Amino acid sequence: MTPPRPRRTARLRCVALLLVLGALTYSAWLAELPLHTGLDPVQSYVSELAATDQPLGAAFRTTDLVAGVLLLAAALLGLTAVERRFWSVAGWSALAVFGAATAADSRLPLSCAPTVDAACVAREDAGLVPATHTAHAVSSSLAMAGAVTAVVALTVAARRYQWWPALARTGPLLVPLVLAATVWTLAAVAAFEAERGHWALGAGQRLQLLLIAAWLLLLARALPWRRPADGEPAGGTAPADGAEPAERGPRVEPAERRAERAR
Repeated sequence: MTPPRPRRTARLRCVALLLVLGALTYSAWLAELPLHTGLDPVQSYVSELAATDQPLGAAFRTTDLVAGVLLLAAALLGLTAVERRFWSVAGWSALAVFGAATAADSRLPLSCAPTVDAACVAREDAGLVPATHTAHAVSSSLAMAGAVTAVVALTVAARRYQWWPALARTGPLLVPLVLAATVWTLAAVAAFEAERGHWALGAGQRLQLLLIAAWLLLLARALPWRRPADGEPAGGTAPADGAEPAERGPRVEPAERRAERAR
């Protein structure tokens, strides 16, 4: 494959940078540990940190918005910088959905924290909460689906197309962990809504978010953001505009070696 032009290499650098910034901003909820928000990290939704009745809600909504925009930009740029194959396109598109839904999530906050506020639960059951509660559930589900799909699809792309060696090696270890944390979170949400307890809902969701952030950093590290040396594979980078993949010609034996064999 033809090595990428500097312009494409610059795009990959931008994608990697956006992924790193997005992953770090997406993990801003970790600030709850030293800040003592009053919410139980083991039991509460992460989204409750950004509820409109929480003292730091505006700050967490802002970080969610920034993270979503960064990841959306990384995904859209990734689609233009990497060769378009099925698993690649599926993965970058899913990442774009993840970013867009995360940004939307920040604009559709909860009005209260149902895991710690019985009155909030009562208002939800009576239909007395803003419509943003329902919209938030939809956007959160889309974000989760987009993130998990991106993790699986781009990891498959790395292995099937022999791209991004770091992701091809380590991604398969993260995929089952992300899926397990997602199942835990979904089961805990179902149990909470059925009034069967919390099932450590907050712990499961926080583990899921940490694993997704770790995978985003791994993807950023794995991308071939530097210009490859002559003959070095470009790792899925789209060929230069109008260029055809280089064909291997017949191997030519050096003149010195031919002369030695003739002696």
